[in-house]
Amino acid sequence: MLITAAIDTGLLTLLFFIVGMIKPGWALFFMAKPDRFLILIISTVLFMVCATLFGEGNRQKAVEEQAPKEIVSKILSPASAPVPVPAADVPAAQPSSPKN
Repeated sequence: MLITAAIDTGLLTLLFFIVGMIKPGWALFFMAKPDRFLILIISTVLFMVCATLFGEGNRQKAVEEQAPKEIVSKILSPASAPVPVPAADVPAAQPSSPKN
């Protein structure tokens, strides 16, 4: 999910950068006098957001793939099976007889 969002945001960032460098007034239509330097700053920040989303998506994907393998290995490993412990050979307590 995050990887898809990163790719989508990256494509929009690229489109914003190209359009903004050609016609800054189109990309920043709400400003009175936009310049190309502002387009460059915004594009850089958006690129960093895309890289972070992509990296976090890859990290989450690796964790999701690793979790089932760990669970299966814990279930199938013989070390995790309970080992029966023999009862101690202690004689049963004898009832004491009353002393006169």
